[in-house]
Amino acid sequence: MTSRRRIRLFLDSNVLTAGIISPWGLDKAVLSLCAARICKLVLAKVVRDEVEENLLLHAERLPSIDADQLLEDYRRLIKLTNPELVPYPDKDMVRSSQHLIRHAADVPVLLSAMASKPDWLLTHNTKHFTSAVAQRTSLRIATPAEFFRALSALFR
Repeated sequence: MTSRRRIRLFLDSNVLTAGIISPWGLDKAVLSLCAARICKLVLAKVVRDEVEENLLLHAERLPSIDADQLLEDYRRLIKLTNPELVPYPDKDMVRSSQHLIRHAADVPVLLSAMASKPDWLLTHNTKHFTSAVAQRTSLRIATPAEFFRALSALFR
């Protein structure tokens, strides 16, 4: 049996957070592909920190038992996926790369994706992660739905 390289998925915080919080959906399906090690989760530390902050804020609004379960589910996901971690980009690089994307808060995420060279960057933030950004950076940027449509084309 030959070993094929896994599809490397760089997830923006909105996809990762929604996949953890939602009971079902395409975001959860993306995480399931990573947990089953069919795809490789590429996790930027800047994204990880944002997700953890979002999960803690969400957990504050839940009953204690549900909050504990949410955080345990996140820890289990990280263990199951064994993500490829991408360090924070250099601050000077962030300052000099503001022209790549119009929202300054997205620059570290974009630079992390560029540094890791994933097969796909999955996001729901199509307002900032536009086709022009994809062209400037040579990244394949898509929503989870677009990713699954492209994946399904492989089986036709």
